[in-house]
Amino acid sequence: MPHPIPLPRLNHVFMRIGLASFGGPAAQIALLHRSLVSEERWLSEQEFLRALSFCMVLPGPEAMQLAAYTGWRLRGVWGGVIAGLWFVGPGAAVILGLALIYTEFEEIPIVHGMLIGMQACVIAIVCQALIRLSQRALTDRQTRGIAVSSFVGLYVFGVPFPVIIAAAMIFGALRMNPTPNQDMSRAHRQIGLRRLWRNAFPWALAWLLPLVALLATSSLYGQLAGLFSQLSALSFGGAYALLAWMSQAMVEMHGWLTPKQMIDALGLAETTPGPLVLVTAFTGFLVGHDAGGVWGGLLGWLIAIWMTFVPCFLWVFTGAPVLENLTTHPRINAALRAVTAAIVGVIANLSVWFALHVLFAGVTPGPFALQVPQINTLSLPVAAVVLASIYALIQRKLPFWVVLCAAAVCGGGMAICNLIE
Repeated sequence: MPHPIPLPRLNHVFMRIGLASFGGPAAQIALLHRSLVSEERWLSEQEFLRALSFCMVLPGPEAMQLAAYTGWRLRGVWGGVIAGLWFVGPGAAVILGLALIYTEFEEIPIVHGMLIGMQACVIAIVCQALIRLSQRALTDRQTRGIAVSSFVGLYVFGVPFPVIIAAAMIFGALRMNPTPNQDMSRAHRQIGLRRLWRNAFPWALAWLLPLVALLATSSLYGQLAGLFSQLSALSFGGAYALLAWMSQAMVEMHGWLTPKQMIDALGLAETTPGPLVLVTAFTGFLVGHDAGGVWGGLLGWLIAIWMTFVPCFLWVFTGAPVLENLTTHPRINAALRAVTAAIVGVIANLSVWFALHVLFAGVTPGPFALQVPQINTLSLPVAAVVLASIYALIQRKLPFWVVLCAAAVCGGGMAICNLIE
């Protein structure tokens, strides 16, 4: 590019992108492509695809990191910060408003019914994500075996999410035999070490200093900071994979939230602009609100945002400049393919977990970590909304927000019928 893009122009374009970034990662990546490649012509097709491939192998929300990476590539660190903040900021503000409303009005019957309708639609949304990822990731017998194994490990035996990911990475790395030229490997390491120190230090400091300070308090907020930091560091596979781990930690391990609250969080996060990972901000507010009222909720919201997204800038500004070198290594590529296959099993487990808690009023523990539904507690109206949402999203390919709004209206209608009876 002959001349650098003025920061005010870059700010205006990414503000427009941030305010319009509804629809989840696929729609957001398409929006970035249309804005940066087709309209502004700031990136070529190949440059955009290479940037996307970089961000797909980082932990965290790939669409947000793609925005930050392209901003960094166009105008350095300030460009990356501007792009990333605009991608996250509007959605974070909306999430805060929704969380305040949720804690005050969730028990109103019509609002409660609308949330149930959104929960039903969430099952369809997760199923759609599962189908799309399966088509791309499960290309042979080995990848299908990894997906099935990760599902069984989570659903049947309750294996922690990080163990599943670590096992997949190790398996993938060990199954590859070829190794690159040793001189080339040394060159890559030298490039990485020089850039690591220069780019990582300020962002690592911004992340780790507040984390250590909060952990030192031994409070609920310290535990929240620790959990969200772990999620940020290990959430390969996007928002749905992160949500599966977060559900396991917040509902089953710590008991901070109910399954219903977790499903409500995802349903409401689907209605906002920005990355779906903003579901962490909603859950952080709920946990903090239970402990300390509105001010505790605000602190939980802030901790969730800081510990979720500051590491994203660290990964982008440190990793993106050298990822092209790293991904030429066949063992690393194999490990990443195995992780992607494992994520299919993770999302399948999430789909089943959601379905059980939305469709059935009663779920009892079975052998190992199995959860068994009480068949007589099945809600037929909710099941009908789930099936209709799956048909509308997957077969008719209607926009997700249309289906989500329709499901919410159906849920509100069911609540009104119950009140009349």
